[in-house]
Amino acid sequence: MGRLTVLALRAVIVALLAGSLGVQAVLVPLLAGDLEGLDAEYSHLRAPILLIVVLTALTAQTVLVCVWRLVTMARRGTVFSHAAFRHVHIVIGAFATAALLVFALGTLLAPGEAVAPGMVLLVGRVGLAVLGIALVVLVLRMLLAQAVARDVEASLMRAELAGVI
Repeated sequence: MGRLTVLALRAVIVALLAGSLGVQAVLVPLLAGDLEGLDAEYSHLRAPILLIVVLTALTAQTVLVCVWRLVTMARRGTVFSHAAFRHVHIVIGAFATAALLVFALGTLLAPGEAVAPGMVLLVGRVGLAVLGIALVVLVLRMLLAQAVARDVEASLMRAELAGVI
């Protein structure tokens, strides 16, 4: 990877991390204040909604940290190793968890008249999109596995060739 590409990607990651911390520090307390005004019949949703928002932000932060580490490995030329799989597995798990959290939010919002059915459907589609991202990363993990296997095979062939020469 080029130096400029790595710097640009790291700048984006830092901005996204700062934004997610801002969500946790500023928007979650504001949301909590807004949820105080819920009708009595919906007041039981306050804590689960806040928990889902905080956990979703944590999953995003987890993905960003793992991507930072993978970019570092790519810059060093060590991304085609078994150590990269740990970070990729965490990313897949974080996206799957985020999808479950979004589906849980939709389930919380579905009963009653508090939220329009179209909004619940939209939340469900967002959950499906996040799950799709997890599946795309899973496919990329399979490609990484093939690349690591080929890299190991190439190293063995080089060592064999060096022994012949």
